[in-house]
Amino acid sequence: MQSKTPSIHLTFTHRGATHPLSLLPESTLAYLQERLEELTAVPQENQKLLYKGKKTLGPDATISDAGLKDGMKVQLIGPTAEELGGLKATESEHQRKERILRERAQRAPVKVRSTGPSSSTDSQYTFHRIEPLPHLPNPESARNLLTKLANDPAIRHVMRKHQFSVGVLTELAPHEQPHLLGLNVNAGQAIKLRLRTDRYDGFRLFTEVRRVLCHELTHNVWGDHDNNFKELNSTLNKEVAEFERAQAAGAHQLGGGGFGPPQSALEAEAQEYALGGSYTLGGPGASSPGDSPEERRRKVLEATMNRLRKEEEELEDRCGTAGHP
Repeated sequence: MQSKTPSIHLTFTHRGATHPLSLLPESTLAYLQERLEELTAVPQENQKLLYKGKKTLGPDATISDAGLKDGMKVQLIGPTAEELGGLKATESEHQRKERILRERAQRAPVKVRSTGPSSSTDSQYTFHRIEPLPHLPNPESARNLLTKLANDPAIRHVMRKHQFSVGVLTELAPHEQPHLLGLNVNAGQAIKLRLRTDRYDGFRLFTEVRRVLCHELTHNVWGDHDNNFKELNSTLNKEVAEFERAQAAGAHQLGGGGFGPPQSALEAEAQEYALGGSYTLGGPGASSPGDSPEERRRKVLEATMNRLRKEEEELEDRCGTAGHP
């Protein structure tokens, strides 16, 4: 009489929750992923397992081949389907990018929402948790700044429009990651922002941190700082400026304007600044007394585009998302 193969007892942890699981040694990794999705709601393609002696194998390999042994504790990392904005777990990367491109192509005017009861999209496309770092000074002030960012009307507008969902909005400690201004973990599982000054004697300007937030929100869609990323990031910044300009003017609709059809999203963003006449007297782009209005605007636009490019280069250099494991 053959003896029954003993089961392997494993303990999986995800977001502080513990999930015990018993499997046969010949169970496949694909079967394990199915069970983990049932337990945690983390889609299979977004699951990452961390344990000692891990071996990278295909889904048809057994859990024994993968180095999982009886009594092991395994950490599961990955966003849930809800945090991914309701995307179906079976949606392929190609389908996801095609959907994003279709949404971006829709440029119909958007009405500025009046204050009133929040809709279902407000609860879906939002920051689901706010978490300052409790071991840093003045955590309540950090919470207030994070809450202000999360509730900023322009940020809420772009999150609804582009269907962004973020699990946790939190902060980066300057002494732990002094070079970074922002980090997006697992395409929206968490966004971490540099809120404080190097000496912990205050907080960075709201507008500066919000610009970093727009940069990190772009990483919900694009991982690397390629042309796709740059286009969407410029679009988000333009939409934030456009939304605020419409609110300030009491307009009922958001739309284009200025110099006519823009050559690029970055140029369109620069036009938002140029129309407001934001340039430094005597600095690059400053006009001469004999310049025509068109020439003055051209110089302001050129100077503003150069400044925006430099700002984006600094943000890319101080962003920890691209290539982050």
